[in-house]
Parts: sequence; C-alpha cells; structure tokens
Amino acid sequence: MNWQEHIVIDPHILVGKPVVKGTRLAVDFIIDLLAQGWSEAEVLRNYPGLTSQDVRACLTYAGESLRSEKVYPLMAVIV
Repeated sequence: MNWQEHIVIDPHILVGKPVVKGTRLAVDFIIDLLAQGWSEAEVLRNYPGLTSQDVRACLTYAGESLRSEKVYPLMAVIV
C-alpha cells in the first residue's frame, strides 16, 4: 500500500503530525484506537470520513516508520 496517498505531513495541520488526508485525525490517534481494541468497523463507524484504506495506510505508515528507526549502542565510559 502507498500510504502517501492517504497520509499527509503539513506543519500547518496539527503542528506537522502525520494525519489522514482531508482530516485532522492523526495517525497515532487511529493506531491508539486499534491498540485499545477498537475494530476497524468501530473506527469507521465513529469517524465516517475515514475509509478502510485510510486505516491500512496508518498501519503501513507506522510499520515503515518503525522499520526505518535506527538504534545505536552507546559507548561505555570507563572512569
């Protein structure tokens, strides 16, 4: 899925948080609803401006963001 068709990052919308295009619904908000146990159907019913593709785009964006995250070990300092 090409999340760029559904997710926008604009500094003028929610201070640049990633949101579903055409809404002020942040990607992290949608992910949090799913993490709390909401089904996709519940999300769509409560936010009728969203589509199933929008919800999948949020998950895809989150997955890609986590995959691109780098963690570097800190060097131990011996005193």
